[in-house]
Amino acid sequence: MVSKNTLCLWYEGTALDAAKFYAATFPDSAVTAVHQAPSDYPSGKEGDVLTVEFTVMGIPCIGLNGGPIFKHSEAFSFQVATEDQAETDRLWNAIIDNGGAPSACGWCKDKWGLSWQITPRVLTEAFTNADRTVAKRAFEAMMHMTKIDIALIEAAVKGPTDPNDRR
Repeated sequence: MVSKNTLCLWYEGTALDAAKFYAATFPDSAVTAVHQAPSDYPSGKEGDVLTVEFTVMGIPCIGLNGGPIFKHSEAFSFQVATEDQAETDRLWNAIIDNGGAPSACGWCKDKWGLSWQITPRVLTEAFTNADRTVAKRAFEAMMHMTKIDIALIEAAVKGPTDPNDRR
């Protein structure tokens, strides 16, 4: 049964492939149902996979094979809070190595065009720090990154070691 509030993600015939990848890559994720079209429709034929029910890290989703009309954009993304560099690297690399593309500041796109923010908790804690100097240093360090490097964020939080360096 579909959850009361479910994300519907539009695909061009690849919803099942995407859902299987997410289920294999992210914890607490699974493909829960596959539904075939009961008749022909503008982007497919009777019997084609029309929708796929799945979860991504516990979030209920439906993949709709709606055709080429609509594309994903950065206006929607999954933000994944990671615990350490190993988890950050694993998830980032899984997306990139499966036909995805890197972007800036921890963002990447999967091969279906869906955006992901692979964001270590340490980064979020740093740029939301009550000490605005610490937050600024962490934020500025992030602005120069593609995949987030936790060691560089932690170094930025600690601040410059040279007392004359006020970056």
